[in-house]
Amino acid sequence: MSSPIMAVLFDLDGTLLDTAPDMADAANKVLADYDYGPLTEEQIQANTSYGAKGLLTAGFGTVPSHLDHSQLRQQFINYYQQNICDGTSIYSGITSLLTYLELEKIPWGIMTNKPGFLTEQLLPFFPELMKAQTVVCGDTLSVAKPHPEPLLHACELLGASHHQCAYVGDIEKDMIAARAASMSGYVAGWGYIGERHAPDSWQASGILAQPESLIDVLEHQKSLR
Repeated sequence: MSSPIMAVLFDLDGTLLDTAPDMADAANKVLADYDYGPLTEEQIQANTSYGAKGLLTAGFGTVPSHLDHSQLRQQFINYYQQNICDGTSIYSGITSLLTYLELEKIPWGIMTNKPGFLTEQLLPFFPELMKAQTVVCGDTLSVAKPHPEPLLHACELLGASHHQCAYVGDIEKDMIAARAASMSGYVAGWGYIGERHAPDSWQASGILAQPESLIDVLEHQKSLR
């Protein structure tokens, strides 16, 4: 039997929050600056979890050689910061899940590759997420996912063993990071999983259809004690 889950870490974009409307809007504004058309819904769904790079690469196809990647990223960030929470929302079921974790005294936190300054700007719009006992971002350490170190660092801050921690995320590198950190990895099936993705092949501990599905996992775990 695998180790019991005694702590939970969450990805942010596509797991706790649906940030696609505002991320896509920023990307579309950058694309428009260079006379490119807007992203399709399929491109948005498949690439939001990959941030500015994923969305802009999808929009440009291949970024033209005369355009500077760092400049494009900065343009994206400038637009995104102006409207960081116009269309962003917390996924249905997340509040119920977080309430359950708090009632069960299961520590939880956030481990996202989103830069710290953007995370700090966004989280206060969602009081329930401000209750996270730790927040580790893509630039908190010198490495980011899929490297396991940020997950291990977040576990340490929670005071939890990584062997008894679950990580919930919506892209393959989240599961790669979880395995590398010897954690249980669960796929957020409600997140930004595009048609070309194959979560069944990600070697996850499970694919959650909705946030409350993790409650079922934890309740089943309790019944086996």
